[in-house]
Amino acid sequence: MCGIVGYIGPRDATPILLDGLKRLEYRGYDSAGLAVINARNEIEIRRDAGKLSNLRQRVAEAPTNGHIGIGHTRWATHGPPTAYNAHPHRAQDGRIVVVQNGIVENFLPLRQELMAQGYAFASDTDTEVIVQLIHREFTQTEDLEEAVRRALRLLQGPSAVVVLSAYEPDRLIAARLGNAGAVVVGYGEGEMFLASDIPAILEHTRRMAFLENQEMVVVTREGARYSTLDGELIPHKEIITIPWDSVSAAKGPYRHFMQKEIFDQPNALTDTIRGRIDFVTGEVALPAANLTPQVLQRIERVTIVACGTSYYAGLMGKFYIERLARLPVEVDYGSEYRYREPIIDERTLFIAITQSGETVDTLAAMEEARRHHAFLLSIVNAVGSQAARVADGVIYMQAGPEIGVASTKAFTASVVDQLLLAMYLAQQRGLMDPAASLELAHELALLPQKLGHVLAMDEDIRKLGIAYANYQDFLYLGRGLQYPIALEGALKLKEISYIHAEGYPAGEMKHGPIALIDETMPTVAIAPRDHVYEKMVSQVEQVKARRGRVIAVVNPEDHVIAGKADDLIVVPEASPWLLPILTVVPLQLFAYHIAVWRGADVDQPRNLAKSVTVE
Repeated sequence: MCGIVGYIGPRDATPILLDGLKRLEYRGYDSAGLAVINARNEIEIRRDAGKLSNLRQRVAEAPTNGHIGIGHTRWATHGPPTAYNAHPHRAQDGRIVVVQNGIVENFLPLRQELMAQGYAFASDTDTEVIVQLIHREFTQTEDLEEAVRRALRLLQGPSAVVVLSAYEPDRLIAARLGNAGAVVVGYGEGEMFLASDIPAILEHTRRMAFLENQEMVVVTREGARYSTLDGELIPHKEIITIPWDSVSAAKGPYRHFMQKEIFDQPNALTDTIRGRIDFVTGEVALPAANLTPQVLQRIERVTIVACGTSYYAGLMGKFYIERLARLPVEVDYGSEYRYREPIIDERTLFIAITQSGETVDTLAAMEEARRHHAFLLSIVNAVGSQAARVADGVIYMQAGPEIGVASTKAFTASVVDQLLLAMYLAQQRGLMDPAASLELAHELALLPQKLGHVLAMDEDIRKLGIAYANYQDFLYLGRGLQYPIALEGALKLKEISYIHAEGYPAGEMKHGPIALIDETMPTVAIAPRDHVYEKMVSQVEQVKARRGRVIAVVNPEDHVIAGKADDLIVVPEASPWLLPILTVVPLQLFAYHIAVWRGADVDQPRNLAKSVTVE
């Protein structure tokens, strides 16, 4: 959740840190700060609660300059979001500062121990324990690297930590403990960068390396030296060239990142399909997934684990894999998976879906699956992320940077990735004939173009959103493949407009939700012409019989539902396998325009963060 940026080099660090923090705003935060070593070898700290603009104001009022520094945006865990709880936190002598992403689970006994030794605390945070521990160890060793190593070995809980010290002003030290908080090391020309996520430093470099659990890095202007927390040198660290650029991470002509990312989807889907399917034969190739014939021979079942929007994408994968590959599929929340002794073994294909690749609950579930010898496959967007690195195979979404907290293009890309995976499994298992494969391949080729037709309805959907913006409750209904779309449509409305909305399988309406239906609660019925269309017609009639308003998502020339619904959103005809992509995008637009009309912070909804890196 928290954002971290570090810099060392010939340039002034302060504007680089502020710009990097700006690029990490999508992660969610409630305070911000930075620390820079000035020309007098003093550490100057500027921090404030609230938005980054408040920190910029503090810096404008009291400028600070130097060639090495660290910055941070905080999401409060221990202690309220105040200026004195904002990072960086300073050691008692003022010459060591720390920023952290994560939680120190044993901070209370450590704090009590330090206070008994004479240390005074200036904040309510668990992070301040870290910097005071480092100071204590430094007074004994006079070696900053060893002091950091000793201090961090005392911590319990997942953390990413960056240390800056006036005792050794020519270096930054960073470490990663557990699965929370990525640490990205960026390589420049005569300068180096640290960050908690790629976009923070992408403007300056595309050459990056990533810390693993229990690893530490010492960064100077000349480069980086890696070791374990036990002190073992890591002689070779892979440096990855990130295939994004800073332009693709900018809003361009769009008002919000979310709006841009909704409109990015035709290109994102083109990229995620490109090179993975032969449009002459219909055969799917997923080489990075490493699903060799030897692996597939032992697979008897599939488990999909994810959180939030990715969980709903996983429900789509269940439909695809069971219908095409005829393998039983279980879909589970990452936050629940490891707490119920799941049944999993070497015959299980374990699929983790995560846009960031750093979601702590999903990573913990992967660890659980690893302990039981399952084959781990990640469907992930962030290149080089933890979920990609620890898996046995990976399918990259290839959607490009997704900055808005509410996921849009990562959802549709991961759904298409799972369809490709289902096709691949079916083909390898001899369950999908070439004609069916080729037909679906041709449908996939047309998908970006059809999605463009949906996006062309933006103005009509904007007007529809304004017309419904003052309702306080919504019900979303779908069946079959459209049921997860109902869940996702409702989630988008909740996330960014703060309107209560529930997604339900339409067939369950009579088992409870129908009691809510009246003229004050609109129903969004997702009813394209598929094999359950007639059932959806019945659901619309039941809502209307109770004076409910209906917004129906339908195919062209649907005169049946058109005669019953109050408002229509018409999406192109397509293969039933791909219709969910065409029905979810107008729901994204609908939620977006309602949120904008209501004055909500679309890209940074309250209480939410892009990457949930603590439990």
